[in-house]
Amino acid sequence: MASAVMDQLLADIKEAMKAQAGEKLVALRSLHAAIKDQTVNAGVEVTEEVVAAVVAKALKQRADSIEQFAAAGRQDLVEKEQAEVDIYRKYQAKQMDRAEIEVLVRQCIAESGASGKKEMGKVMALLMPKVKGRADGKLVNQVVLALLP
Repeated sequence: MASAVMDQLLADIKEAMKAQAGEKLVALRSLHAAIKDQTVNAGVEVTEEVVAAVVAKALKQRADSIEQFAAAGRQDLVEKEQAEVDIYRKYQAKQMDRAEIEVLVRQCIAESGASGKKEMGKVMALLMPKVKGRADGKLVNQVVLALLP
């Protein structure tokens, strides 16, 4: 396997099994299964980029769940999901800050020749593969809107 994150995940699963950490083990196995589904089962090689994308998707799903559970007043489920988020953050790729995103957005605007907000799709098409798993999509969207004339 060509992913240090995946190797770390497998080591942590073994450690959780030895420690009999039930909920942590379930969360780690869930993440491992999601990664395997996107790689091995799909016939794609395990790479840092693929793992980062799967972890980012899992974190986004948990954040959405937390929001919905909080709105429904289910604090017990909010705490469970938050515990999974805390576990998954260890495997998340280093996140880009706003300044780094702005540099990439400016490059993509120049590369696409976009001259206004109507051409935002061109910029996003170039930009998203470069930031996938390393930046929050909402933040990227805000930066693009702010920098397009």
